[in-house]
Amino acid sequence: MAEEKEFKKLQEKLLYKSPHVWDKLDPDEKKALETLAQDYRNFISQAKTERECAEEICKLLEKRGFHPESTTRFYKVFRNKLVVAVVAGRKPLNEGIRLIASHIDSPRLDLKLHPLFEEYEMAYFKTHYYGGIKKYHWVAMPLALHGVVVKEDGEVMKIVIGEDPEDPVLTICDLLPHLARKVQGEKKLREAIPGEKLNVLVGGLPLPDSEEKERVKLAILQLLNARYGLVEEDFISAELEIVPAGQAREVGLDRAFIGGYGQDDRICAFTSLAAILNLEAPLYTSIALFLDKEEIGSDGNTGAKSRILEKIYFDLLKIFRASVSADMVLEMFLGTRAISADVTAGIDPFYQEVHEKLNDAKMGHGVVVTKYTGHGGKYAANDAHAEYVGWLRRVLNRARVIWQAASFGKVDEGGGGTVAKYLAYHGMDIIDMGPPLLSMHSPFEVCHKGDLYMTYRAYKAFFEAAEE
Repeated sequence: MAEEKEFKKLQEKLLYKSPHVWDKLDPDEKKALETLAQDYRNFISQAKTERECAEEICKLLEKRGFHPESTTRFYKVFRNKLVVAVVAGRKPLNEGIRLIASHIDSPRLDLKLHPLFEEYEMAYFKTHYYGGIKKYHWVAMPLALHGVVVKEDGEVMKIVIGEDPEDPVLTICDLLPHLARKVQGEKKLREAIPGEKLNVLVGGLPLPDSEEKERVKLAILQLLNARYGLVEEDFISAELEIVPAGQAREVGLDRAFIGGYGQDDRICAFTSLAAILNLEAPLYTSIALFLDKEEIGSDGNTGAKSRILEKIYFDLLKIFRASVSADMVLEMFLGTRAISADVTAGIDPFYQEVHEKLNDAKMGHGVVVTKYTGHGGKYAANDAHAEYVGWLRRVLNRARVIWQAASFGKVDEGGGGTVAKYLAYHGMDIIDMGPPLLSMHSPFEVCHKGDLYMTYRAYKAFFEAAEE
């Protein structure tokens, strides 16, 4: 008996454990978890494009006292797709900054420049997929149209069709199995549905009393003109996205999970937003950065490769009336501790062959700290330094955050990248941290409520950490 107790003591002292979140929560924490989960479902149900997400973030910031002209709690928006929120710290900027960067774009289908066409008296939109998708996910399901159209006179028209219960939905039709044996069944999965066949069904009623061609296309244009004042040329100056229709839902008989579109990476955007909304007078100036274009390589002037972060740091110096110089900005970058807030792959029990059980993330076991991403021999990765990982461990453990350390599948199975490597270019210490997902990049991604809650707790602890 004494030997058994000693063995258990040794286990407690030496072995790494990854507990289930639910086992560690008291009743009040479980109530807080459910409140956060409800707010999160509402957020991702409303914000299905990067523009909508930016708009929703700004509304929530303003409700909590953030203002573009404030010197203590302020935010700025760039190109309606990138948002930065800042809470001023008590220490000077050159003594340290805390930064959490997430992205608010998600895989989807974009309308092409000339999208509307007619075949066999049915009207369709042509699309170009955005980001890494499995094309077969997007057929035979209800879809919605979200986005903006900028008319020739400069008027910006917002469009959302397919979300109101009274709205029609759109869809991409699939081939019936009776005729699909050669065209689809004998092909590789990624080739069975070509990108050029992701055409969205939008209409089937022709203009009456006419023998002209494209009567259905013209009828759809007439409908869009009557409702929005659009003409066909307006599609060229539009950003219209096809996304899954419907609301995020609780998943499982016990409601343990949340399913919905765009959780990569809006779950991290939401939790980092919640963390900075609840932040009061931190020791270090704290920044929540919400980026665009991550799913297509972080290019463009609203992505992590742009120089927008330099602009933000210069603006901070001006707002805080500090000495403005390139040398000071570089010093601020070098003194920044950052989190690349992004999701990772949760272990799927039915595809264990692609996971490395010892080093991949378990659903329900808390936020995931990922020292490096990339692929193969750590190519295209930021690899966080051991000192920084050690500091973050202390922060999480002292805040009683349930967390796990994991990577991204087996070494030779593939991998993925985040914004971490682009922000590390500026000289800051940065590491990836976010919750695991199932069905990532699908129209219905799944997270565990416990991981959602611990991600929020982790980001809050990071912002509030006073230890150097």
